[in-house]
Amino acid sequence: MRRIPSVFFALTLLGAGGSIPAAQAAAFNIEGKYELVQPPQPTETPGKIEVVDVFWYGCPHCFHVLPFVERFEQSMPDDVAMRHLPAVFRKSWEIGARAYYTAKLLGVDKQIHVPIFNAIHKNGQRLGTKEKLRDFFAKFGVSKSDFDKAYDSFSVNASIRKSVVMQRRYGVRGTPTFIVAGKYRVSPSTAGGYENSLKVVQALVDKQRKTNLATQ
Repeated sequence: MRRIPSVFFALTLLGAGGSIPAAQAAAFNIEGKYELVQPPQPTETPGKIEVVDVFWYGCPHCFHVLPFVERFEQSMPDDVAMRHLPAVFRKSWEIGARAYYTAKLLGVDKQIHVPIFNAIHKNGQRLGTKEKLRDFFAKFGVSKSDFDKAYDSFSVNASIRKSVVMQRRYGVRGTPTFIVAGKYRVSPSTAGGYENSLKVVQALVDKQRKTNLATQ
């Protein structure tokens, strides 16, 4: 988990199995493996149980948890939605948030999100400047003019400011962190590992679903 100041904890990357079956998640003991968001925050996906993935492209722990996040996202039922929220704890992190929101504004976020992680952590690429990001986006069919317009746009600037506000409201202290239904905060350090993080997230989704059904 990436913290400010940077503190790396030693975690073993668990075996990359399939998606987490609901029965397995239900049987998983989550006591003491998550924290409460105080106060709870409103969600942005009405009618869905929202999972927020708080990440930083430069975070090695975010890269290690990525396969589990992908599998979770691919197997989500219709009543669950995932949002990605780039953290901005330092000025140097802003360019990663700007890269994500630029991609989102241009409609290429789903195509480019994982490749950015791979470029940094597998291929050792440095994408810490506007120029390098522009060249990277070009590989996905984004023109120089479209990139520049989006990169410096009011929309992207506003999204970055909102990221800073929301990471504080969620009580995020490092990355990766997951927020479930605006109420629960999960990280590899609280859950006991990368894979366990998504098991806890799934169990909390099930918990929220039961709460929703009980109040209908």
